[in-house]
Amino acid sequence: MTKHDIQQLIEAGLPGATVRVISDDGQHFEAEVIYSGFAGKLPLAQHRMVYATLGDRMGREIHALQLKTRAS
Repeated sequence: MTKHDIQQLIEAGLPGATVRVISDDGQHFEAEVIYSGFAGKLPLAQHRMVYATLGDRMGREIHALQLKTRAS
């Protein structure tokens, strides 16, 4: 799984989101997600929405993902 793959999955699951994914080692990733659908939601709910776009890849293909989320 590449940072580009992760970005595409999040963008597909959260249409209109602005997503930036970085990784230094190809196993640990950091994503910044800006999405209007986050408005009024607590950070935990925002993170759950992002994780839902990745499904069972979390913990398997994606070893670790640090999230920064905010509403646009």
